[in-house]
Amino acid sequence: MVQARAKAAAASCSRCEAVSGRRHGWYVRRLQDVAASGCSVRLELRVRRFRCVSSECSVNTFTEQIPGLTRPYARTTTSLRNLLTAIGLALAGRAGVRMAETLGIAVGRDTLLRLVRAIPDPPVGQVQILGVDDFAIRRGHNYGTILIDLGTRRPVDLINGRDGDALAAWLRSRPLPEVICRDRAGGYAEGARQGAPDALQVADRFHLWRNLGQAVEKDVSAARASLAAALAAAVESRRTSDAPTVVNHRELQVVARIRKHHAAVHELLNQGLSKAAIGRRLGLHQATVRKYANATVEEVTAANQQRASILDGYHEHLHRRWNEGIRNATQLIREITALGYRGTAQQVQRYLRRFRPTGTSEVEIPPPRPPAVRDLTRWIMSNPENLDQESTIRFRKMQRLSRDLHRLTRYVKDFAVMLTQLEGQKLDDWITCVEKDSLTAIAGFARNLRRDYDAVRNGLTMSHSSGPVEGHVNRVKMLKRQMFGRAKLDLLRKRTLHAA
Repeated sequence: MVQARAKAAAASCSRCEAVSGRRHGWYVRRLQDVAASGCSVRLELRVRRFRCVSSECSVNTFTEQIPGLTRPYARTTTSLRNLLTAIGLALAGRAGVRMAETLGIAVGRDTLLRLVRAIPDPPVGQVQILGVDDFAIRRGHNYGTILIDLGTRRPVDLINGRDGDALAAWLRSRPLPEVICRDRAGGYAEGARQGAPDALQVADRFHLWRNLGQAVEKDVSAARASLAAALAAAVESRRTSDAPTVVNHRELQVVARIRKHHAAVHELLNQGLSKAAIGRRLGLHQATVRKYANATVEEVTAANQQRASILDGYHEHLHRRWNEGIRNATQLIREITALGYRGTAQQVQRYLRRFRPTGTSEVEIPPPRPPAVRDLTRWIMSNPENLDQESTIRFRKMQRLSRDLHRLTRYVKDFAVMLTQLEGQKLDDWITCVEKDSLTAIAGFARNLRRDYDAVRNGLTMSHSSGPVEGHVNRVKMLKRQMFGRAKLDLLRKRTLHAA
């Protein structure tokens, strides 16, 4: 307990700031202060009340305040309030309470959150380059928009909603930026046009590259079937006429279910039912019905039929040893483990189980499977200098077997040069060349670029990027997890703006 009093003979009125030395009375204020050596500190401060000497002031008496120590009606010192505010910004409620207890301060989590909410917003000046992106307040339900000053790389604001109207309303209430960096969402594009029609819009290169990768993965999935056929033909040409008996493997249950739903959707479409009615009748989401309606059965089952397996690369050894009469699963597991297999014994037993009921003494040695779709996509989207020697050799072999992969790689390489060298003037020629190709996914990606051509061209020409925005979105996710995902937007906004 520390007892103290003010030494000044006069004090300033809290309303009119007139200095008065006419004392009216005194009383004791008890304030909690910052802990010392782990012990709580309480300050008993003898304060005086003065009469205001200004005839125009609306108050008769006022209480003296000690600068840097007291505030009206406060029960904590200014230093303790600042400390608790910093703890609340860094750790929020429950974690902040535990940290305060370690420092010898007793405080409730609601008090910490109230202190954080009471912090005034930082001043926002003229933002020349504005970065815009969305984040999930509650994934699948509520979303917000984060706005970043790319000149200072600091957050400017968090607003509710991720549609164009919310962004346009925010832009109209402030000085308009000169450049707006955004992803390729149509809502943000329209909101920027409405709220800041003179601002230059720039499509972020990261999102362009990611959209290209999604298109490449779809085309690779379609081309992988031809790769499997080419590899099978190469093996078949080396086989003798007395080939072993072929085992008809059972189709995966998920593939059979997709075929059934696909046939049912098209049958109901032919009867004239709408997609919404079909979804209700079959118990499918409208997006799933739309996907089945707009694609062939081979396209919707390709991802499951071409799914990579941990046994890839060991099928040939298992089949050859089976034909040699080795049917003991434990011995076969030991052999492929010596060759580098890292899976479980159950996976091998489950694979061999399909051969036992057939009663055949020999099974066909399968041709080598093409690389997984993700591996092929990674090879195409990576800088060739960053690939190891084995991946480079396998990728070149696949390119020789498939002209589609060869053309796809060339298109991606040309786009990568535009993106890294900022050669946006080549965009129109690239789109014209790609959209005429038979590779449907990347051709659709190229046609889609024309809808946002100016922003895409600016993104491939100017040095502005939404990289800092993505970093702050990642930090918002961390703050949400720190508050157990239950932070309201106002609290999340305060912590994002001040804890940067």
